Amino acid sequence: MKRLLLLLLLFTSAASVAQDFKLGKVSRKELEEKFHPADTSAPAAILSKKGQTYFVLDIDGYWTMVTDVEYRIKIYKKEGYKYATDKLTYYTGGKTVKAFYSDACTYNLVNGEIEKTKLKGDGEFKEKVEENYSQRTITLPNVKEGSVIEYKYTIVTPYFTVFRDWYFQYDIPANFVSYEIAVPLYFNYNRVLSGYVKVDQTEPKVRLGQGGRFNESVITFTAKEVKAIKEENYVNNLKNYTSILMHELASTHFPSGTEEYATTWESVTKRIYDDDDFGKELRQAAYFKEDLATLLKGVAQAEKADAILRYVSSRMNWNGETSYYCEKGVRKAYEDKTGNSAEINLMLTAMLREAGIPANPVLVSTRSNGVAMFPNRAAYNYVVAGVENGKDIVLLDATSRHAPAGILPLRVLNWEGRMIRNDGSSLKVDLMPGTGSRDITSITAAVDADGKVSGRAREQHYDYYGYIFREKNAGLATQSQAEKKEKKFRSIEITDYSVENLNDVSKPASETYSFVSTGSAEAAGDKIYLDPMLFFTMEQNPFTKETREYPVDFGFPYQDRYVITLTLPDGYTVEFLPKPVVINMEENIGSFKYNSTAKGNVIQLGISLEINFANVSQSYYSTLRDFFAKVVEKQNEKIVLKKK
Repeated sequence: MKRLLLLLLLFTSAASVAQDFKLGKVSRKELEEKFHPADTSAPAAILSKKGQTYFVLDIDGYWTMVTDVEYRIKIYKKEGYKYATDKLTYYTGGKTVKAFYSDACTYNLVNGEIEKTKLKGDGEFKEKVEENYSQRTITLPNVKEGSVIEYKYTIVTPYFTVFRDWYFQYDIPANFVSYEIAVPLYFNYNRVLSGYVKVDQTEPKVRLGQGGRFNESVITFTAKEVKAIKEENYVNNLKNYTSILMHELASTHFPSGTEEYATTWESVTKRIYDDDDFGKELRQAAYFKEDLATLLKGVAQAEKADAILRYVSSRMNWNGETSYYCEKGVRKAYEDKTGNSAEINLMLTAMLREAGIPANPVLVSTRSNGVAMFPNRAAYNYVVAGVENGKDIVLLDATSRHAPAGILPLRVLNWEGRMIRNDGSSLKVDLMPGTGSRDITSITAAVDADGKVSGRAREQHYDYYGYIFREKNAGLATQSQAEKKEKKFRSIEITDYSVENLNDVSKPASETYSFVSTGSAEAAGDKIYLDPMLFFTMEQNPFTKETREYPVDFGFPYQDRYVITLTLPDGYTVEFLPKPVVINMEENIGSFKYNSTAKGNVIQLGISLEINFANVSQSYYSTLRDFFAKVVEKQNEKIVLKKK
């Protein structure tokens, strides 16, 4: 299935929008509105957001970029009070950058009259959040259910290589969003508009710029009746699907000459590779040579990569910091046995190379960082190791003790990465798993005349299932693991719980336990109604909405298999046994197989659920929804036992 492209999709709404918006002109109608007409569950809504970015040329010939943004927000519920606080984070970089709020007011309807409360000094403060970043924060006063708030902020900056990202969509509805961009004709910007909201834009027009000393090209982007972007099942990072407008300076064209600024992935990766905190650290080897020689003594070449990965992941402790640049350096990290993702995985890559294994660093953007839209160094925030074996690229990450070769932590399963080779060239690398991970559950159980089911179960977790199980259970006592499973399933008591291969990632992690279930069967008169899959039954369809706006992200392809043997109570026979069925989705997206047989007093079931792609386009959403509806329906069919 082809990788999903971010496309702009059209949608309509019945809500009406007032496009004429001026600060200070809040209407009685806006204050009287009790709920959003298109989304009654919304705690608040953006009635209007208007912005403009333009350039100013001072008397000394220096360019400054100015961005003004005006908001009007309606508060419907107490849950919407948080939208009365706004934080403005901006880059300073050592130069003078001005950022300030103005016209901040709260409006309420009191005894039929409009009451206006202005923001006072104690409602605004400024702080330095990082070395080159500052932040201003305001909290509007006198906010109640029904309030309308307004504010404006302005940023004046000498940095204009990139614009601030402009969002057309939020976690609350937005009635009207517009953004005017006025760029001097000397400048040319690359522009990327992502997401699914319909955004209209005007044709560029030329007008006289601020101060009358240059001409500028003006474009206005407008979105109306924008639905809130909301969390759904199986979504990795909503930012990847939010409608955002981004700009990056491509070139300048002055009478004195043309200068190119636009970067390519090749130039980005070369700059990263040439940085001392990356390439220089990668080339260091003296600090581990002696230990590596001892580690690999007598180890076959084919087994060296696994041995090195196990050594680094067991020795090093990841400090939770994501970066592709080293902070304290690989040597110090090796001594301290702790480091960030760059220090650990550049160390891993260097050791692999020292052992004669063709390894290179692979730049990655974590799920929380979003998908890279255009070439820039901020597109990535993590690095792993990649080994080229002549057929494909095997990815390794030593920040986790539970991730064997070919298994990356879930946080970095984010579409594509970029490998940097020795010569500084780069190669696009698919990060998403291509083969399925398996969960195999075997159950042998007996049903008694009261509907109690007792038996023995064994669960085997392969590949990503094994990784997830180890991440959740490593360090827990056996009793705690058993208690977690009892909470997960309904009406079940677990004894004799044991785990195998919790620390051996080369084998599937396995759980074995005895159980008694009082919720898997119901005795009624001379009949027993039994759930064939017992406490493993899928009770609800994870896809219940009529439509889906975002891709479905399963994380990895998977197969869930169940082999179940059930012994009937004495004196009972099978009155009804669900029939075998095979359900296949189009385009080989997945399948469900259900097989059942009864012989004497024994019922045998073989059931499998298979999803063949990590990501499925939303265009197949109805297929997925209908498929899982049938799966849930089939799994919930009862076996009916009748007393002879």
